[in-house]
Amino acid sequence: MTALTTVVSGPRARLFACFFRLGTQQASPLQLHTGASLAAKNHYEVLVLGGGSGGITMAARMKRRVGAENVAIVEPSERHFYQPIWTLVGAGAKQLPSSGRPTASVVPSGVEWIKARVVELNPDKNCIHTDNGKEISYKYLIIALGIQLDYEKIKGLPEGFDHPKIGSNYSVKTVEKTWKALQDFKEGNAIFTFPNTPVKCAGAPQKIMYLSEAYFRKTGKRSKANIIFNTSLGTIFGVKKYAAALQEIIQERNLTVNYKQNLIEVRADRQEAVFENLDKPGETQVISYEMLHVTPPMSSPDVLKTSPVADAAGWVDVDKETLQHKKYPNVFGIGDCTNLPTSKTAAAVAAQSGILDRTISLIMKNQKPMKKYDGYTSCPLVTGYNRVILAEFDYNAQPLETFPFDQSRERLTMYLMKADLMPFLYWNMMLRGYWGGPAFLRKVFHLGMS
Repeated sequence: MTALTTVVSGPRARLFACFFRLGTQQASPLQLHTGASLAAKNHYEVLVLGGGSGGITMAARMKRRVGAENVAIVEPSERHFYQPIWTLVGAGAKQLPSSGRPTASVVPSGVEWIKARVVELNPDKNCIHTDNGKEISYKYLIIALGIQLDYEKIKGLPEGFDHPKIGSNYSVKTVEKTWKALQDFKEGNAIFTFPNTPVKCAGAPQKIMYLSEAYFRKTGKRSKANIIFNTSLGTIFGVKKYAAALQEIIQERNLTVNYKQNLIEVRADRQEAVFENLDKPGETQVISYEMLHVTPPMSSPDVLKTSPVADAAGWVDVDKETLQHKKYPNVFGIGDCTNLPTSKTAAAVAAQSGILDRTISLIMKNQKPMKKYDGYTSCPLVTGYNRVILAEFDYNAQPLETFPFDQSRERLTMYLMKADLMPFLYWNMMLRGYWGGPAFLRKVFHLGMS
């Protein structure tokens, strides 16, 4: 079946759609970088671990600082994905192929791509080891290894995904299964989960719930669907302003939210999900489902958990304002793999990249970092096929909004930004090191109002 398309009307909506449609266009400049097939050096001035959003972005920025020939990225994956769009893929509003491009096309031209996996970090000797037996040394190290999906920590997974009626928007292997489960829904419980661990894009587990509810309404199945959000958390969202807006939506749309409920087992052959009550450890509940969306437990990548750069919980231990490692001054971290006390999102990575760029440039000059990261992160809370609440906030869970209007309201313009403009900015600006978040826009809007 074809994807569900967003239906909007009116001249203003068409104008926004025309502008934001630019985001779907793919720029394809010639990418020339030294591939893994050629003889790689064993020492680089800047070595970047990870070819995700943080790694590619920082490689682009460091290329301008020290020259492409002095920068290398260690990344085993052949394809790079813009994962924030998977929420819409799982709801049939976008196609999966549009979310990915060859890694070779996003590695900055001239930068060495070492197609391997990191298996050991030795910051005391300024070197790392890869799974193909290579030792690579560095002057400066940027760790951008992302977050690890631990489906296997739920009994019955990942093998349960071989059965119908179950999907997960967090993996390229399972996101289309969500859309299939949504289409195949007939009658019963539609369950959405949130694990008892840190996660990336903490709003995504409930975004697919709102989209599913909208799909059921559009297809005449809403009266047959009992929609349940079982979350390990004690609140719907960590920022009060947006939590209040979401609670109104939950009540209006008759959604059931159960707090402190952690998914511990999936019996996919019987279409049953088992939850533990975190307030009463050992107490479990079995719920049958007609559709199940799983947000997996997540953790720091295994290679970091036992590394000297990790804190007690396994995350890269960095200063929350400069992103410099607390023990090793020539080591830096960015994104999901760090212990920065903010929500793990691509928007946070964009903001962090500008700060980290400034931090490293000053360290290289033997100067003290001055620019401070305020914890800015953003979560476009998709509440329907043409509505988004744009949550933006800082370390203190206080709103840090860009636009001169109330962003806790559902808006079509914010949906178009999420669906079309942000992918354009990601591929054409952020990954090239030219987008450090909306701080500049925020200043412009606020100055205009003063």
